[in-house]
Amino acid sequence: MKVAYIDQHKELFGVQPICDVLAETDAPIAPSTYYAAHTRPPSARSRRDEYLTEEIRRIHTDNYGVYGARKVHAALMREGNEVARCTVERLMRQAGLRGVIRAKSPRTTRPAPETDRPADLVERQFTATAPNQLWVADITYIRTFSGWVYAAFVIDVFSRMVVGWQVATSLYTDLALDALEMAIWRRRHTGADLAGLTHHSDRGVQYRAIRYTERLEQEAAVASVGSRGDSYDNALAEAFNSLFKAELIRNKGPWTSINDVEIAVAEYVDWFNQRRLHGELGHVTPAEHEAAYFAAEPPASLQKTS
Repeated sequence: MKVAYIDQHKELFGVQPICDVLAETDAPIAPSTYYAAHTRPPSARSRRDEYLTEEIRRIHTDNYGVYGARKVHAALMREGNEVARCTVERLMRQAGLRGVIRAKSPRTTRPAPETDRPADLVERQFTATAPNQLWVADITYIRTFSGWVYAAFVIDVFSRMVVGWQVATSLYTDLALDALEMAIWRRRHTGADLAGLTHHSDRGVQYRAIRYTERLEQEAAVASVGSRGDSYDNALAEAFNSLFKAELIRNKGPWTSINDVEIAVAEYVDWFNQRRLHGELGHVTPAEHEAAYFAAEPPASLQKTS
């Protein structure tokens, strides 16, 4: 600390005058000690800290600058860098690096009339033992210089994988339906059977529209709608939206128009599914989590059972 202090002020005051002043305090240091500190080789710890700091910067930059110490530590360990989490916390502090901070956002869906509302089959229990058992869907918004843009997502609860998404400038049913169509196509493209899938959403009119519910019926999927009308009814989708807004929209904005939002969302979803470490999954990616499931199951498991 004393050497660093002298380094900071020596151009203005000189080394000897600073040492003379420090000699009258509780932190004296001789000029010879200062110069010796600069001539001796770096310690093993300082070399290790320098190496780890560069690795931490790389991991932080490569992941949208959103990882905090917990995920940076997990990423380092995955790469074979044995390091204590407290060391990562210390080095991130010294480097001025921190994780992204999430904030709550207002809801974007307008509740539909309560007539013939599907049952709440989830009851706030967002768990699944295999892919394509439970999907959740929601819509969020993005402010651009050209006006509001809306993004719809469909997420597989088992792996947290974003299986469908769409971006549009309006909140019409097509926004949510297009995201659903992508999810169905992507899963069917891998040979999945969606019969018996539970699709859960809030009470927004986009998800209660006849075309949307008919499309679920065509796949023998079952619609589920939150019964109590607050964010906890669709908490997992709300949590994803919170991450999306913090890690991409606020982190990389401002946004010009729907065009740059569309490109950014596609890139973010690819990162989220293929490279982002998820604490809820044991610090693996959604793609790795699904791959591990299918590797451990016989081929018949592709035909999902209830």
